[in-house]
Amino acid sequence: MRIVLLSGGSGKRLWPLSNDSRSKQFLKVLKNENGKMESMVQRVWRQLGKVNMSDKAMIATSSSQVEMLHNQLGPNIPVVVEPERKDTFPAIALAAVYLYSVEGCSLDEVIGVLPVDPFVEDHFFETIKELEWGLRESGADLALLGAKPTYPSEKYGYIVPSGAAADDFIHVSRFCEKPDETSAKRLIHQQALWNCGVFGFRLDYIIQLLKRKNIPVQYDALLKDYGKLQSNSFDYEVVEKAGNIIALPYSGYWKDLGTWNTLTDEMGTKVMGHGVISQDAAASCIVNELDIPIILIGVDDVVVAASPDGLLVADKKSSHKVKEYVSHFRDGPMYEEYSWGWSRVLEYSKKEGGTETLTEKVHVTAGRNLNDQSSRNQEVWTVTQGEGVLVLNDEFSEIDMGTPLTIPAGKHYSLKAASDMEFIVIQSGKDLWEGRRKNDRISRNLKAPAYSNYS
Repeated sequence: MRIVLLSGGSGKRLWPLSNDSRSKQFLKVLKNENGKMESMVQRVWRQLGKVNMSDKAMIATSSSQVEMLHNQLGPNIPVVVEPERKDTFPAIALAAVYLYSVEGCSLDEVIGVLPVDPFVEDHFFETIKELEWGLRESGADLALLGAKPTYPSEKYGYIVPSGAAADDFIHVSRFCEKPDETSAKRLIHQQALWNCGVFGFRLDYIIQLLKRKNIPVQYDALLKDYGKLQSNSFDYEVVEKAGNIIALPYSGYWKDLGTWNTLTDEMGTKVMGHGVISQDAAASCIVNELDIPIILIGVDDVVVAASPDGLLVADKKSSHKVKEYVSHFRDGPMYEEYSWGWSRVLEYSKKEGGTETLTEKVHVTAGRNLNDQSSRNQEVWTVTQGEGVLVLNDEFSEIDMGTPLTIPAGKHYSLKAASDMEFIVIQSGKDLWEGRRKNDRISRNLKAPAYSNYS
């Protein structure tokens, strides 16, 4: 059995910590077994390893997330990269075609597809293993995974069985997306399951479906035609049209940490970062990535989240509405992660005549490289932490804390960090902000191949 993890999302629901380059699955807000902070994708990859499934897994993602995946999971993580961001059906099709035409997987191979960020217990992944058994036992086209509801939720979709549910799996009659509370109670009485967004299928099922749709089943050809595919969900293109579907019940803990309300319930701390909450606001939470303190007094059941991208103050129950308002802001992201470290905008200004000044703080992780970098504008650096080796104009120089540097416009350079390095970069010129948003600098435009596995 092969596993495909879907890593997408535009980072709107957990603003201001999440943004277009750092979606919710990359936020390090959960505590692992050793008390250290980890992200949702790190948690899931660790859980896959516990059940010996990580060596059979790959991640389907967009090019904007490749560096962050490698930064958090390591450079050897296999990823299938969409040439452009689309919905779940094109992403799953690309992964399936890679497995078929490049890796040479048998058409009888079972493929399990799941989101990269479910908040679940470890035995959730043992249940995923059973998708293969369910498909072969039932002869179904698709096998889904459904969590047994613990309350009549209006936030989740439901898988409705046809007839009485068996212990091992149910035959699926229909789906109901986010019903009201009364309808949810009725569905639970019918033994419906929460839809976990997990699919299992034989590789042959998807390859034949793609052929019927005249979609290439050779990897290079599909990459070339990828832009022609419609941006539809796998549910719409496949699940809702399948004739024989089963679902396996999962009775453990399952939660979608998609809003501040649900995420703060699982963080394990009320204050993350620099902040203080008064005793009469004990149900509130602070998540602060800034270097300034936040003090919360007498305002209960709210979440305050602060990052270089902005500040959110919201009632927990209303925090899901943030997505409606984020579209009003055109700037950003102010913070981005890469395979080599991260960068944060400290200040930006634009003067009359169009001259701009951009000041950034850049962190390069020990042992990581900035290879073949360049800037359209002159850069002035001041190293504030660590040491490393810079190659500029084919000359090697050791740099450390306090070293001032000037990188001329258009010059190529490379840097290797001997220890964790941080430096302040100041640029002046035209179109700096627009260039940053478009990732014009080579340092933010490291083109990943459509498939990469650096093992």
